[in-house]
This record gives sequence, structure tokens and C-alpha cells, in this order.
Amino acid sequence: MKNIKRRKFITSAFGVFGLLNLSFTGTNPPYIKTNQSDKSGRTITLKGKQDSRVTHWDIITIGNLSRVRYWGESDERPVRKAICTCTVISGNDFHLLVDPSLADEAAMITELDRRTGLKPDDIDMVFITHQHGDHYFGLKHFPKARWLAGAEVAAGLNISARLPKQVEPSGNILFDTIDVIPTPGHTPDHQSLRFDYRGLSVVIAGDSVATKDFWDDRRGYYNVRDEEESKRSMEKINSIADIIVPGHDNGFFVNTQVV
Repeated sequence: MKNIKRRKFITSAFGVFGLLNLSFTGTNPPYIKTNQSDKSGRTITLKGKQDSRVTHWDIITIGNLSRVRYWGESDERPVRKAICTCTVISGNDFHLLVDPSLADEAAMITELDRRTGLKPDDIDMVFITHQHGDHYFGLKHFPKARWLAGAEVAAGLNISARLPKQVEPSGNILFDTIDVIPTPGHTPDHQSLRFDYRGLSVVIAGDSVATKDFWDDRRGYYNVRDEEESKRSMEKINSIADIIVPGHDNGFFVNTQVV
């Protein structure tokens, strides 16, 4: 584990935010109460816990899709190259990178440094949500990290012999604080991650949620394997998340219960 203390953690991707009319602002926001009221007396109920080993998280690349029906594009052919959203989750003694997105080594290193100040050798573990290539294009740039995925995803990647070393099965929890949760539908063996951060429950959803537009419609992407299973996974995520980081979009708040 290297360079945990060498940088001063700055605000996370959602460190400065407004939720409805509530004013959670600042460059180093305090822990958010589970039930928080605004000036009119309305209360939102959040799902996260304040006690967590996660001290910081950053979106490294905001992904995009190769074709977007909400922009009037056909599902039949790609319009642009797709990249996935890549995230780093950090604690006092670990850095975990999820879905390394960039095949070009220099670009991956540049974005990691630009967003976190970290180098590839600072990453302790890389987690892959599913077997689609755009979610592990940059995996080879982290040779010193452990490579993990859900058991079926790991087995599939290892059998494919596409990677220079083995991907380990992850189990149900990483670093004793990050939950590995099955979210099938996009692929049968898709896995997402959930963790608590300053009172918020954050889900790194991979392609179980493609973008905010697909989420709003509870629709899978054009290549979804099982649409009904995908919807069930989205409802599962909806029940546990305050923030969702989708597979090909920026993160967003969800399901805020206002009283």
C-alpha cells in the first residue's frame, strides 16, 4: 500500500451538492444525518451509514455509450466508441479501482493522476463488474494490483485467456467495507459494489444501470440479456442506494424519500 497519506483528500465527486432544497455544501462536508430537514421542515431519509472505512471516492472517467436511443440514435449500429465509467474507492489503507476504462496506457495513467493524484502502482485492487471488454480494457495497466470479479465473471475471464494473469473470485465483501452484490440482467453474472460514505449509500452499478435516462425508464441497454431480470436488479439498487454510479454516465442521486 503506497501513498495513502501523501495527498490531502479533496471533495469527492459529490462533495459539493444540493439535494432538493437541502444545503449540503462545502469542500469537506460533514457527515450527513440519516434524517435531514430543510428550512420548510421536510425530511429526507438516507440509506447510508456514517461508520465506514471508505474515506473518499472519485469518478476517474465518465463513460459514454456507443449509441443512445434517447438521442434519436438506432440500436442497430454504433455511432461512437464506448467507454465505461471508472471509479476509485479509497480508505486509509486501500485504493480500489472499478472497471478500468481506457485501453491506452498513457491516457489511463493521465486520467487517474488528474482525478486522484494516484499512480497505477498505488492501486491495491481492481474489480471488474462483468465480462464486456469495455469494462476491463485498462486492466493490464495495473499489473501490481490484485484483479477481482464475481466468481462467474472471474471464471469466464480466466477461461478466455485474454488477460496476462488470473482474475480472483471476490467473495461478498472487499476490504471489510464494500459489498459485492449480484445485479444480473445486463449479463447473467453481473456484479455491482455498494459502500457507505458520510451517511450516503453509494452503488457502483456497472451496466446494471447504463445511464440516468435508462434508469428513469427502468430500461436495459440494447444488448441486455434479460430485460425483466435487469428491471429487478434496478429495483434492488433503488432500495439500497442514495447515489448510483452507472456504467456509462456520471453519478446521480436516487430515491430520496421526502416527508
